This record gives sequence, C-alpha cells and structure tokens, in this order.
Amino acid sequence: MKILVTGGCGFIGSNFILQQINSHNNQIINFDNLTYAGNLENLNSVSKNPNYEFIKGDICDIKAFSNILNKNKPDAVIHFAAESHVDRSIDSPMQFIHTNIVGTATILNSILEYLNHAPNNNFRFLHVSTDEVYGSLGKDDFFVEETPYNPSSPYSSSKASSDHLVRAWQRTYDFPAIITNCSNNYG
Repeated sequence: MKILVTGGCGFIGSNFILQQINSHNNQIINFDNLTYAGNLENLNSVSKNPNYEFIKGDICDIKAFSNILNKNKPDAVIHFAAESHVDRSIDSPMQFIHTNIVGTATILNSILEYLNHAPNNNFRFLHVSTDEVYGSLGKDDFFVEETPYNPSSPYSSSKASSDHLVRAWQRTYDFPAIITNCSNNYG
C-alpha cells in the first residue's frame, strides 16, 4: 500500500511512520512543512529506506499537494498535519485557522479532484483530530462518540471546523473518510 502522510515529522506522525516502515511493507510519502512541531531528525533511522520519501511542502498549497497526489497515486492519505497547542493558538489564532481549516479544505478538494480523474474504490482518507473539540471534561466525565462539540480555544475550534469539513465531504461527495479524535496518544 502507498500512503501519503501529512505532518509526518511531528510527534504522532513520525511515530506512525516509524511503525509503518519497521513493521509493514507499505510505501510512505511524508509531506511536511517542518514548522515548530516538525522535526526531520525523528525519522533519521528510516531516511534511507527505499519505502520512505520525504517531501517538504505546505498543505495550504493546492498546486503542490495536487502534484504530489497525481505523481505518487497513493492508496490512502493520513492527515496528521496541523497547528497544535492551545497556548500557541491563543497567541496566533489566524495561523491555526489558515493551516487547520484552509489546509484541510485544500487536501479534501485536491483528493476529490484526484479521485475524479483516477478512481480508486479502495482509497481511504484518515483525518486525525483531537478530543479538544469536545471541550473540557469535568472531574468524573469522559467523552464518547456522541458527545457534542464544544470547542473552547482557537485550536479546538479550528480542529472542530476541519472535522466538519471532512464530514461535509463524506456526505456531499461520498468521500471515503474516517475521523479520529485522539486523546493522550502516549498518555
């Protein structure tokens, strides 16, 4: 399987890539802009592996992202790329809106065009989101899939917005997507 990973140099993305390269025979294309959260050194151990390729790029650049799709023809896209950290979102909310909302819309639109020109019934899109979209937990509370969205920061609002875009593409275009709302991945 050929997998295009966005944000593969971040903590979660790089651990996913290491697991894929070390445990499976999947081809991984890592598309990352290497912002504050990305560290190429996380993947030094697989950088020479023939099943791994790194491409520096911005998910908001529709031309670059579309070119990567059309050139590599992935079977799946796993979308880890995002501006993260609540505190950073309070200081720079527009950057979060741009990357997390516009970037996700760019990816969705690019994939839709790609699938319209090269149909693949087995293609999948995995949108990796956050439990922050549900708001704050009380002392004895927990989240379930039916918990209503209640974002409380620019970060959580931008991720909730991106989740809603993915759902809209699912319903409107029969887009093959899954959304995860991770919580304490290594907690």
